[in-house]
Amino acid sequence: MEIAIPPAVAPDDPRSVARAMAPPSRFGDKAFEWLTLTMAMAVVVLVILTGWQLWLGSSLAIQKFGFHFLTTSTWDPVAEQFGALPFIYGTLVSSLIALVIAVPLSIATAVYLTELAPLWIRQPLVSLIEMLAAIPSVILGLWGIFVMIPWLRDYPFPWLKRVFGWTPFFSGPIYGTSMLAGGIIIAIMILPIITSVSREILRSVPDLQREAAYALGATRWEVTRIAVLSYARKGLFGAVILGLGRALGETMAVTMVIGNTPQIAASLFKSGYTLASVIANEFTEATTDIYLEALFEIGLVLFGVTILVNLIAQLLLKTMTTTTSATRAVQ
Repeated sequence: MEIAIPPAVAPDDPRSVARAMAPPSRFGDKAFEWLTLTMAMAVVVLVILTGWQLWLGSSLAIQKFGFHFLTTSTWDPVAEQFGALPFIYGTLVSSLIALVIAVPLSIATAVYLTELAPLWIRQPLVSLIEMLAAIPSVILGLWGIFVMIPWLRDYPFPWLKRVFGWTPFFSGPIYGTSMLAGGIIIAIMILPIITSVSREILRSVPDLQREAAYALGATRWEVTRIAVLSYARKGLFGAVILGLGRALGETMAVTMVIGNTPQIAASLFKSGYTLASVIANEFTEATTDIYLEALFEIGLVLFGVTILVNLIAQLLLKTMTTTTSATRAVQ
């Protein structure tokens, strides 16, 4: 039985030489590039469509109230007079309180888990923090009503009033449900997010940073402060902004403990209201077109506040980075 052997291609075959000299196909690279570009642009389009839909839904309220909607404190559905200033104030103040409480605790926890904690305790603590992030906000709200507020009303709030009552921030009667309680519940909710992100950022710091600091005779605290925290400052700032975004949009837990009173008061013991809470509470009660569109405009304001805060944060981050680079160049 004879086996047919194909004729060998001559080394100087023009077709073989052309295939060898042809550049490799870039179709896969281009397809992957366009696919990822499409996904990235889909996020941009989604943000634009969300803002556009909120604008359309609130067009009647925008035409009727104009810019005064942002500067008026009256919220009277019966008289069809609506102003968002108390809700903007409540959202910003409660978020600021949450950041003041959560940021130091989160970063300190992340530093401990990354730099100081023994290996046998790290994973249990990380698991507990992740479990806290998984608790639904309505459960935290119930806990806040029946556990946190009675405890705050009996112990920390009277102490704050006794020590700092001379300031306008801790004056007046204590009822429990208050702006301060809303800020505390938000702090509990954003603490695991900031901690987890900060921990991953600190873990990404190269070990050469730490080894160089130790080689120069630095103590553990100096290594953490100079070699780790200074190196990871930009990422930690991003983690804080991520927590702020969660704080601005938090709804259920805040609604259950903040008091839901549209007022602007200096005392943190007073009740407040947030942009997200008023939408959740009153959307089903909106029986007129102007009332419904006023709530849509509240959503548009919340959307705008979130974007504005993030833009300011990016600007501050860019300024901080530029200042740091200039300082190092001078040194």
